[in-house]
Amino acid sequence: MTAVYRSLQEIPAHLGPCAAAIGNFDGVHLGHREILGAVVSEARARGLRSVAVTFDPHPEQFLRPQHAPSLLTPMDHRTRLLSATGVDAVVILRFDEALALISGRQFVEQVLVGKLGVRVLHEGGNFRFGHKAECGVAELAAFGREFGFTVAVHKAVHVHGLEVSSSAIRELVAAGDMKRARWMLGRPFSVCGTPQRDRGVGTRLLVPTVNLAPYSGLLPAFGIYVTRITIGDRCFESVSSLGNRPTFPGAGFSVETHILNFEPVDLNDETQLELEFLLRLRDEKKFDSIEELKAEIMNDVARARRYFRRSVS
Repeated sequence: MTAVYRSLQEIPAHLGPCAAAIGNFDGVHLGHREILGAVVSEARARGLRSVAVTFDPHPEQFLRPQHAPSLLTPMDHRTRLLSATGVDAVVILRFDEALALISGRQFVEQVLVGKLGVRVLHEGGNFRFGHKAECGVAELAAFGREFGFTVAVHKAVHVHGLEVSSSAIRELVAAGDMKRARWMLGRPFSVCGTPQRDRGVGTRLLVPTVNLAPYSGLLPAFGIYVTRITIGDRCFESVSSLGNRPTFPGAGFSVETHILNFEPVDLNDETQLELEFLLRLRDEKKFDSIEELKAEIMNDVARARRYFRRSVS
């Protein structure tokens, strides 16, 4: 089981020596997983501990909050994905003023060598660290020669001719391009949360629905999507509407999921949900009547069922 340490103070003295990778790891995409896979492999070969070091909040959220991106994976989700890579430990460093002001040398001495006992680091070529991002992989390698660790630099991963990066995936998700986002993530884009009690419009008039509670991370463009929802340990095929529900004046924003293969489940305000976005079907639009909306939903459902039949054939 992967250990999770949420501060430097929580790190036990016996954690190192280790192989590690440091980064924001937003999305834990294919590029991140290649680096972390190398960390795990080298750690096992050399009898070291494998460690992923990340930050909370994202440095941009602390340094430039007005320009900070919405995250693909808020911290709880990211921690689960990092643990799934097979690392022995995830270290979450609180990004605050003290950490923002620390120099590159201090970070190496105090954190990498002093706390983690790093013997090897794996990083992408664009990795930066230290006050005002003063250091890159060249400086890191120089510190390694001084302090007794090595640095392996990984090239960017490409899929279908596209360079994989968190910022590129954010753009694709924000545009509703779930296919290309899935290429880069190596899995469907998903959000994790809990249900929200709503007006009950969907349940009363249409089909069984689940509404996602307010969510702080990135969501796809408004529209209708083929989705898959996991409720506790049960997984259902579904269609989700994301937007302001213009057919119902004053209804406001919601992420509303209509379950296709519905069976009764134990659902309460604390139930854990994961909603995977598989394919964008259409834009959100206003209908003149409930009957028109019902007809369009049935068309969405038919298209979703065809999608799921193709995916298993």
